[in-house]
Amino acid sequence: MTTVAEPAELLRRLRPDSVTHIERVPTRAGETVPWPGWVPDPLRAAFAQRGVTAPWRHQAEAASHAHAGRHVVVATGTASGKSMAYQLPALAALLADPRATTLYLAPTKALAADQLRAVAALDIDGVRPACYDGDTPREEREWIRQHSRFVLTNPDMLHHGILPGHAAWATFLRRLRYVVVDECHSYRGVFGSHVSHVLRRLRRAAARYGRTPVFVLASATSGDPATSAKRLTGLVVEAVTEDASPRGGVTFALCEPAQQPVFEGGGDATPVRRSALRESADLLADAVINGVRTLAFVRSRRGAEAVATMARRSLDEAVPGLGARVAAYRGGYLREERRELEAALHSGELLGLASTNALELGVDLVGLDAVVICGWPGTRASLWQQAGRAGRNGHEALAVLVARDDPLDTYLVHHPEALFGRPVEATVLDPANPYVLAPQLCSAAYEAPLTRADLPLFGPEAAAVLDELVAEGILRRRPSGWYWTGKERPEVDLRGTGGLPVCVVEAATGRLLGTVDPGSSHFMVHPGAVYLHQGESYIVDDLDLDDAVALVHREEPEWSTHARDVTSLSVVSVRSYVDAGPVGLFFGDVDVTSQVVSYQRRRIGSGEVLGTWPLELPTRELRTTAVWFTLSPQSLEAAGVDDVPGGLHAAEHAAIGLLPLVATCDRWDIGGLSTAGHPDTGAPTVFVYDGHPGGAGFAERAYKIAAAWLQATRDAIDGCACETGCPSCVQSPKCGNGNNPLSKADAVRVLDVVLSSLPR
Repeated sequence: MTTVAEPAELLRRLRPDSVTHIERVPTRAGETVPWPGWVPDPLRAAFAQRGVTAPWRHQAEAASHAHAGRHVVVATGTASGKSMAYQLPALAALLADPRATTLYLAPTKALAADQLRAVAALDIDGVRPACYDGDTPREEREWIRQHSRFVLTNPDMLHHGILPGHAAWATFLRRLRYVVVDECHSYRGVFGSHVSHVLRRLRRAAARYGRTPVFVLASATSGDPATSAKRLTGLVVEAVTEDASPRGGVTFALCEPAQQPVFEGGGDATPVRRSALRESADLLADAVINGVRTLAFVRSRRGAEAVATMARRSLDEAVPGLGARVAAYRGGYLREERRELEAALHSGELLGLASTNALELGVDLVGLDAVVICGWPGTRASLWQQAGRAGRNGHEALAVLVARDDPLDTYLVHHPEALFGRPVEATVLDPANPYVLAPQLCSAAYEAPLTRADLPLFGPEAAAVLDELVAEGILRRRPSGWYWTGKERPEVDLRGTGGLPVCVVEAATGRLLGTVDPGSSHFMVHPGAVYLHQGESYIVDDLDLDDAVALVHREEPEWSTHARDVTSLSVVSVRSYVDAGPVGLFFGDVDVTSQVVSYQRRRIGSGEVLGTWPLELPTRELRTTAVWFTLSPQSLEAAGVDDVPGGLHAAEHAAIGLLPLVATCDRWDIGGLSTAGHPDTGAPTVFVYDGHPGGAGFAERAYKIAAAWLQATRDAIDGCACETGCPSCVQSPKCGNGNNPLSKADAVRVLDVVLSSLPR
């Protein structure tokens, strides 16, 4: 039997020596305004039935922009009611014109399903809202095309299903009044660049049927939302940023897990920081025992499974059967599993959930009391989005950021000024990336021949890319335009995952457990890997990359597995550079060759390395963009750098770890390489590159603000309390060289040389 406790009770359970900072976000009163005059009475009554008697000021302002035909982005805090900003104009239009339609786009299926519930609950006659995505049964799709006037989908289905078959959607597109782009801040990097062109293709398709729909975008609080929305849509967009909704108080704690002694080989104890996964699992278990409804966000699918498993074990030891009230939620689950978990969370059957960021966006999780964030989520926008999942009814809430053993996490929990009172990042995307633009132009040509009048829609680079596609025989130029030459539709990977997902199948039964994106398969489901699914462990027996299948068997090992890779890099071209005397700073194109070559087994709990096992997996080649700096050997000698390879290697690791502080990327979106003498530069060099074909804009961003980025890197290394380097400063969890050689002291000296030379 659980007893209900206040979220603050969890705060008192944190170890005092692990809390580095507590921030109090005060309660804020809301400001309502009268309903705009254009809102019809039936719509007002529908909202009144749901307990909404008047809109918040920002809702009415954004909705009125859209009603007047102006494209608009509403960028306000989590749980500020952004949904009403597009529901009001869209549903008002559907009531006024019984033939009008609205298309809603969400980045995740969970969010689209949640918004379907919200629109359906308003019970507006004749709207017939429906989800149209990969989970929609074939027999329902024709009905949706013909009869639904409020279709909820995602960019993937718009790209793969709706636009290529636009003739079947002719009636819907001919009547399209509004396009809603929800959680638009999530469209960044390669995925965001692809989505920007999918939206341009949608505008082109609608124009063919005589429509110019109004775009309404919803975003978390973000830096310069109007400019980001313009890059995403290609349209001039009004921005509404003043949040007038009420907010309950939030207590935000920053936590660095304490160190604990680990004995290896019978020798002296080595202090090792307690893992963030274990700390988060204990917090989740404490919350459930005390009846505090809590959501734990974990960076990886494997981590979410591990946190849920550890929390369940702790709960069952304390109260047999209580572990059943905790579950994991992540991408890769089957549709039925996702829907069951969402329903259990809404009903209160589940008290605790360990989730990847699949539940970060918009989903209305009513009644949550606390959020545990296991590791820096990558951006301040995501941090506040995740923290905002708690207290969504205006009640007091608790958020705890648990630092991983990682340079950026350690830096942030000791520099709260980098988190609080700072604007969130601007979204980084690059629609001009030729590796994005070329396949998108092919998709547009497949849908309908491209004409010269279409080119401004796709940007000034489109003409040159079209010439290349014609030269390669992919498109054919005619007086009337550019035509697709293939028999099949173009293959385009919107999310940059590298192709079809790898199916994880239990060998003994043939049961499909889930899927892994191909870009992660070499790391997550290599032979010998431990694969977690809903708290159960499996060992991978075989990875068949040709058939995209990983065969597994059930086993409960005492270890986890961690893949290691090796990388080589060559410079293709330099786009821009800064000559700073003994230091050179460059941005350009590179070719990267990488291969997963081995994996470690580490004992669960202590992290003790049990051994390394070789792997034979194919190499992968990548043409991408990079930022790099070179140093003269004389400058390093004058600075007293004794271990040049170790200093460069340590600086590279820390620079990769700190880049997400200044660019909206994830550590796993980028890679790096360092060498005491690179053949293409002829000097000691550190490279940091985008992990996506053609680049994703992250390296370019790093090049533009290199001084600030490298200063934060230098401060993080120098400020770490360790003596010779640790995972909190210069060691990397994905280093293919086993974090050897590394020199913490020389990394500081290397960065001092760079910073003293670069212009500020």
